[in-house]
Amino acid sequence: MDNSLDLPYITAAIPGVGGKIRATIDNFIVEEIPLYQPDGYGQHLYVNLTKRGLTTHEVQLGLARLFSLRVDDVGFAGLKDKYACATQTFSILVGKVDYSFVDQAVAQIRRHLPVTVNWARLHRNKLRPGHLLGNRFTVLITELDLPPDGALHRARSIVERLRGNGIPNFFGPQRFGLDGENVKKGFEIIKGSTCNADRWLRRFLISSYQSYLCNLYLARRLQLGLFERILAGDIAKKYATGGLFEVLDASREQARYESHEISFTAPIYGRKMWTASGPAGKLEKAILEEAGLTMKQFDAAGMRGSRRLGRLLLPDLTVTADPQGLLVSFSLPKGAFATTVLRELMKVELSLSGSSSISL
Repeated sequence: MDNSLDLPYITAAIPGVGGKIRATIDNFIVEEIPLYQPDGYGQHLYVNLTKRGLTTHEVQLGLARLFSLRVDDVGFAGLKDKYACATQTFSILVGKVDYSFVDQAVAQIRRHLPVTVNWARLHRNKLRPGHLLGNRFTVLITELDLPPDGALHRARSIVERLRGNGIPNFFGPQRFGLDGENVKKGFEIIKGSTCNADRWLRRFLISSYQSYLCNLYLARRLQLGLFERILAGDIAKKYATGGLFEVLDASREQARYESHEISFTAPIYGRKMWTASGPAGKLEKAILEEAGLTMKQFDAAGMRGSRRLGRLLLPDLTVTADPQGLLVSFSLPKGAFATTVLRELMKVELSLSGSSSISL
């Protein structure tokens, strides 16, 4: 396998508008969609803030130092990009405090950290990765390849197609490192040809390779004309509840797929992954065999595996004219990447250099 990171477009028949994103940080806005709201009491102070030019970990470290806590005492639901205007919530383990402490804490944060505090409220549990529904994006595309009216017309044609059929849930390029270095290193670890003593880095690199194989599966499904079909043996997911089930009768489930009730899922290879059967299982097995790997090797590497939602729905995707270009707005579930949507509109491969967007 050549480890190519190139991906097909679902709207390949419609040219893109070109352009660039992130001319300034405020051209890329992301806002967390919470899983739940703090209830006003407890030992964790939830602070919703807006950051610019800072990573999530940098804010986490700053809050820990400010309140003399361990870094692990500050929680968050997902990573947000450094090169974005990002609004997210952190939890701070403050213990038993009265309501006057909340105002004092907010004042301290505003005084010592370069962030905007939107609100603060107590809650009973720590925020942990995954404690969110998704993220809402507003992105300005500048330096378009064609005049504004033509760009808007073309973009709306793409939007109509994406809203009707959805889009493959590809992992974004930032997952793979510069020139795919994370993918190459992850493959070497799984094959046993190299060893990394740092446990966290080892798992991260293997996870990058798992993500790469997932992208290959989604790309192959699209190229074979199977993205708009549910297959016998698919492990399908219900959008409303998140429940998984095996597809036994593809013709019966196709109507539910077309009505956006369910989606197929893609493999995140590992020992605990629910393996597809039938035609769907044959496809995901072929991807693994072409990579020259076996499930036993993922087991030996200690990777559990899982299933990933295969199709993203974009019911609120909109594009409007802006004096500087095109303004694109949409929401994505947790784990999905904004670059997956933007590349379809722009037909430009968005690299790590100022164009990445992490969304967990």
